[in-house]
Amino acid sequence: MTRSENSVYARIRDATANDQHPVVSLYRRVAATPGGLARLADEINDDYVSNFMAHASHSGICLVAEDDRGQVVAEIHAYTPAPRCFSHVLSELTIAVDPTVQGSGVGRRIFESFMHRVVEGFPDIQRVELIARESNLRAIRFYASLGFEVEGKLSNRIKGVGGSFESDIPMAWLRSSVTGHRR
Repeated sequence: MTRSENSVYARIRDATANDQHPVVSLYRRVAATPGGLARLADEINDDYVSNFMAHASHSGICLVAEDDRGQVVAEIHAYTPAPRCFSHVLSELTIAVDPTVQGSGVGRRIFESFMHRVVEGFPDIQRVELIARESNLRAIRFYASLGFEVEGKLSNRIKGVGGSFESDIPMAWLRSSVTGHRR
């Protein structure tokens, strides 16, 4: 059985402080893959990961998926921005899936677990938002399949390593689209 097939049975759980170093390693592996993350591998460090994990533990959600050997193979997080006017929003949503298990279903499972947690455990959250690279059509289709809608285009927002520019696509999930009524 390949690692990919094994990892479909990943255990999804809340992240803890003990996950910081495995998450740093995961993010470095994903960032080393072209188009994997906006940050490059050398921009991933303990401070970056501890910062988003702390924010998510205080005002959001942070989940990890472990394979059958206990290795972290996926992570997802989002949190509410500091101003109270955004207390109904989960923002900065980021998902990272180890390149060796992409396509195995782990990403969908952890994202669905995340969204289930939002719907069932965070009734005050009315909006979840993320940003995807314009060229990452696979990710945009994936997010759309989970109920996210494209809300526009941020032109020339990403500067590539070679100096070329790419647009970001902001997307959002609205609770009202799930419950059937708009505010």
